Amino acid sequence: MGEIIGTIIFGAVIGVLARLVIPGKQAMGWIITVVIGVIGALIGYWLWDLLGGTDTPGIDWWRWIISIAAAVVLTLIYTAATRSKS
Repeated sequence: MGEIIGTIIFGAVIGVLARLVIPGKQAMGWIITVVIGVIGALIGYWLWDLLGGTDTPGIDWWRWIISIAAAVVLTLIYTAATRSKS
């Protein structure tokens, strides 16, 4: 149970950081931000493992950067897919 809560909190942080990186306003709520952050974090962890990254006793800065980059891409895809064509 603690792992799930930790993943949600980590995803929320990643989602917010991804939205801060993108200039302008994104038309999405906090639930979508958390969901995109969690998915971005999972993709970031997966890519980190593919690149041969290992666990460190401190903060894995590269894993954070990869997770934020994945969440940025997902946010851009989401905003492009939900943008009204008026």
